[in-house]
Amino acid sequence: MSHPFAMGLAIFCVCLTAAAQVMLRAGMSSAALQQAMAQGLFSLDLYRQALASPLIWGGMACFGASVALWLPVLAKLEVSVAYPLTSLGLVLTACAGVLLLGESISTQKVLGILLIVAGVLVLSLKH
Repeated sequence: MSHPFAMGLAIFCVCLTAAAQVMLRAGMSSAALQQAMAQGLFSLDLYRQALASPLIWGGMACFGASVALWLPVLAKLEVSVAYPLTSLGLVLTACAGVLLLGESISTQKVLGILLIVAGVLVLSLKH
């Protein structure tokens, strides 16, 4: 696996993780799961409802695929290069939350996102 391919695969893994977060949030926002949560965070009904949700299963599948695909990334990229890329997942997840889930955006969130991107860029510069 070439390093550009490994870098592309790393970014794909980050996208999968962001997709997982969005699916899990959407699944947990369903009326059935919100009602089950009213019974308590550790109610059996909550977990039964969650395990019946295709969005929850989709999110877990995305997480699993991301972990499996991350292994070859670590075989080819230095961890000091690969791991900072995971911070981009915060950016993608925040943007997806706004665009797909109707979550709010503030100046603080935008500044935080810009700082994360700047940090990843600085860490990715060649020495």
